[in-house]
Amino acid sequence: QVQLVESGGGSVQPGGSLRLSCAASGSILVIKHMGWYRQAPGKERELVAGITSGSSANYTDSVKGRFTISRDNAKNTVYLQMNSLKPEDTAVYYCNAVVLRSPHADAMDYWGKGTLVTVSS
Repeated sequence: QVQLVESGGGSVQPGGSLRLSCAASGSILVIKHMGWYRQAPGKERELVAGITSGSSANYTDSVKGRFTISRDNAKNTVYLQMNSLKPEDTAVYYCNAVVLRSPHADAMDYWGKGTLVTVSS
C-alpha cells in the first residue's frame, strides 16, 4: 500500500504565498510521476502542475510564472510553491503519484486526501 500525506494549506490574502508538501510512504520501488491537482467548488478537478522523476515539469497556463513544482526523490516528496496567489486559486489541492511497487507490477495512481487553500481578503 502507498500513502500520500499533504500539508501546507491554509488561508492567505491575495498576493500572498503558500508552500504545499506531499510525502509518499509505503511499498514504493519508483515514483514515476508526481503532481498537484485542484478542485474548486462546482468545478472539475484539474491538473495544476506535474513533475517526472527526472524533474521535468509542466504547468497549467493559469499558474505559469507563479507556481513552482519540485521534488526530492530521496524523500519521496513533492512540493508546490505558490506565489502571487489569486482568489481564483482557492480550491482543495490534491497530491497524485504514479508509483511502481515492484519490477513486475504495473504502475498505479495514488491520491492524497487533499488540503484546502483559500485566497481571500
